[in-house]
Amino acid sequence: MRSSKIIAFDIYGTLIDTKGIFNQILRLVKDEELALNVVDMWRQKQLEYSFRRGLMRNYVDFSICTKQALEYVIKYYNLDLSEVEIKNLLDIYKELPVFSDVKISLDKIKENNIRMYAFSNGKPDDLVELLKFNGIINYFDDIISVDPVKSFKPDPAVYLYLLRKTNGYHANVYMVPQTLLM
Repeated sequence: MRSSKIIAFDIYGTLIDTKGIFNQILRLVKDEELALNVVDMWRQKQLEYSFRRGLMRNYVDFSICTKQALEYVIKYYNLDLSEVEIKNLLDIYKELPVFSDVKISLDKIKENNIRMYAFSNGKPDDLVELLKFNGIINYFDDIISVDPVKSFKPDPAVYLYLLRKTNGYHANVYMVPQTLLM
């Protein structure tokens, strides 16, 4: 019998390791501390831009927030990256790895017949590509992007959209947010 519980997983930072781009950045900047700072600030700005856009009701898709955050970091650290290098980094972002414990954890949840959803600020096609690349797409009953709502988490409208898409209600849908150890 299928559980009435529903678990919605944030993708970036929860299932997918956004620091997985570190080696590519290190090859470009050739300084380990700088590479780590670039990775951290890129993610911080990506989240900041999406949060602010959600609050301002000034939606663009998440890939634009990702690109603008990278552009900010490049200017902040005065990095000399070519357009090709920037495009390559943005393309690699679509192939970030899963955290090492993700598949084991998803297997355990699936054993309990709990419905699982991937829920993200990302564009639907990017999410499908990323989850397929990592071999975890089949764990999920559906992939839910905030894109149709034209806002970002933490806007309450996106969580109401999640409830509608899963046929869930507040008491049976559990959200697994991004990790705090970014």
